[in-house]
Amino acid sequence: MTNLQNHFLIAMPDMEDPFFHRSVTYICEHNEEGAMGLVINQPIELNVAKVLEQLEIVVPEQSVMFDKPVFAGGPLARDRGFVLHGSSNDWNSSAHISDDIMITTSKDILEAMGRNQAPENFILTLGYAGWEAGQLERELADNSWLTIPADPDILFHTPSSERWQRATEKLGFHAWQLGPGAGHA
Repeated sequence: MTNLQNHFLIAMPDMEDPFFHRSVTYICEHNEEGAMGLVINQPIELNVAKVLEQLEIVVPEQSVMFDKPVFAGGPLARDRGFVLHGSSNDWNSSAHISDDIMITTSKDILEAMGRNQAPENFILTLGYAGWEAGQLERELADNSWLTIPADPDILFHTPSSERWQRATEKLGFHAWQLGPGAGHA
């Protein structure tokens, strides 16, 4: 089994599941028990300021950070927040995914955002995507996904509407060159 932690899953154009249509999913964990990831290119009708307000965290003077979109991280546990961010302070519930990317699930990182002490680079998602043992491997064998090592530039600095195309281009071709069907040699 190839470990896909710290990789992007790029949905093929004919992905049948509407939640994952043209999605890019960052894989946070992948092992023999399954996989967990966060969709990073599907913004929802919330921004960071609204999430902080809903959690009764005081939002200080307006800054660009508070206008950042919140993403639908996946179809599971949509009421749970996940923050992908650059390696920085360890929060109450943080895990290093790679040398330069962490995930945090504790409220203290959101409280720090309310004090303008957020990590320099971050993505806030609600929900996550999960695969049970062997499920992701079957989907890969069925050509539902393409994979590439994660690129922090795509993750943190590319507009969400361009992430699927940019991730595809890292494979050496343009998204429009992907056919709607998959084949097996």
